[in-house]
Amino acid sequence: MTMMPSARLRLTTVDTEATVRIELRGDLDYDNADRLLAAVTGQLAGRPRLEHLHLHCAGLGTVDSMGLSVLLMIHRRTGEAGVRLHLDDRTARLDRLLTITGTLEHLTASPNGAASSPAGAGESPKNSAEARAARPTGPDGTT
Repeated sequence: MTMMPSARLRLTTVDTEATVRIELRGDLDYDNADRLLAAVTGQLAGRPRLEHLHLHCAGLGTVDSMGLSVLLMIHRRTGEAGVRLHLDDRTARLDRLLTITGTLEHLTASPNGAASSPAGAGESPKNSAEARAARPTGPDGTT
């Protein structure tokens, strides 16, 4: 079995005083996820008036467990800093991962608790609800 090398994660940052947009291209995985965390941490530390952090996800390839962990860490850090996190232009693949892991609503909920954006491309809200309902809830797969 041969392993394909991961696509190097490229980050492009566009910013204003209150908003930062980081475009993600490539894989958010074990080899690359720390680059995104470092970039976001630097933006949060260097911008005391930051209100919104937009991660533009249309160019994302593979997202593994380390990538998901970094997204959760970014969510935690932005929340602590009083900055609203936006996962913009999510791919159907990313939405599926977030749905299966039960993190979609956690990562996309607005401050008032409503989801901040609809399901990703190619996935209807009905399918997302069905996926959540089909996921086992107990440690042994029982509800």
